[in-house]
Amino acid sequence: MANATLSHVSQERRSRWLLLAPALIVLFLAASGPLIIVVIYSFLTAGDYGGIVWSFSSDGWFSVVLQRDFFSGELMLADAHLSIFWRSLKLSFLTALITFLIGFPTAYFIATRPKRQRDIWMLLIIIPFWTNLLIRTFAILELIRAEGTINLVLLWLGIIDEPIQMLFTEFAVLTGMAYVYLPLMVLPIYASLERLDFRLIEAGYDLYATRWQVLKRVIFPLAKPGVIAGSILVFVPSLGAYVTPRVLGGGKQLMLGNLIELQFGQGRNWPLGAALSLTLLAIVMIALFIYVRAVGTEERGHG
Repeated sequence: MANATLSHVSQERRSRWLLLAPALIVLFLAASGPLIIVVIYSFLTAGDYGGIVWSFSSDGWFSVVLQRDFFSGELMLADAHLSIFWRSLKLSFLTALITFLIGFPTAYFIATRPKRQRDIWMLLIIIPFWTNLLIRTFAILELIRAEGTINLVLLWLGIIDEPIQMLFTEFAVLTGMAYVYLPLMVLPIYASLERLDFRLIEAGYDLYATRWQVLKRVIFPLAKPGVIAGSILVFVPSLGAYVTPRVLGGGKQLMLGNLIELQFGQGRNWPLGAALSLTLLAIVMIALFIYVRAVGTEERGHG
C-alpha cells in the first residue's frame, strides 16, 4: 500500500514537471538565455572592427574601472567611466528625492479627497503614461531650451536679460527624469495612504501632537512601505535611463545607459558593453536587496 502511494505521488510529480516544462523552457530562453549570452560576451575579446573574437579575455571587466596609458602602459583609473557612474548614481538618487518631495504631498492630498474625486485625480496622474516617453521628454525640452517657454516668460517679465542655458546640463536631465518618473512615486505612496486609518491622525491631535509630530510619528511610518517601493521604482529606471539623458543632455551628460549603448555602437567594444550591462544589473540587484530587507524589517516591526 505504501509503495502504491509513493508511486502515485512520484507519477503526479512527473506530470507536474512535464506540464511546467514548456513554460520553464520559454522562461529560460526569453530571460536567462540573453543574460547568459551577455555574461559570455563579457569574458571574450573585442573584435578589431566590432563584434567579438571567441577567445577568453578579462579586458571587458578590467576596462570598467581601469585603463592603461596609451604611451606608457601604466594602469590608471578610467576617469570617464567613473564620472559617468557617479553622475548616474547622483542623478538617480536626486530624482528619487525630488519625486518623493513632490509625490508624497500629492499622494496625501489625493488620499484625503472624497472617493469620487480620488479617481479623477489619479486619472490625471496616470495620463502621462499614455504618452510616449520620447514625446514627454521633448515636451520638457520645449520648456527649458533657450527659446523655450520658461526663458520667454522670464524675458517678458524682465527678470533676466538673456536666456538661461538650461538645456544640455545635469539640471535638464534631472528635470526630465523627475517629470517622467513622478507617477511611479505617487502611485505606491497613494496605495499605502489610501489604507490609512485617519482615526489615528485624530487620536494624535487629541494627544496634543503638532502637525509635524503627526506626520513624523503616524503618517510617515504607515506610508513607509509605499515610499520605499516608490523610491526603488524611480531609482532603478533612472539609473539605466537612455532617452532622457540623450535628448536633454545632448551627449554631454552621459549616463550608464548611454555609455552601454556607446560601447555596442560607435565604440565597437561588445565585451566592455556586456560588462557594463552586468555592472548596472548588479547595482539594480543591490538596490532591490536593500528594498526587500527594508520592507522585511518594517513588517517584522509591525508584526
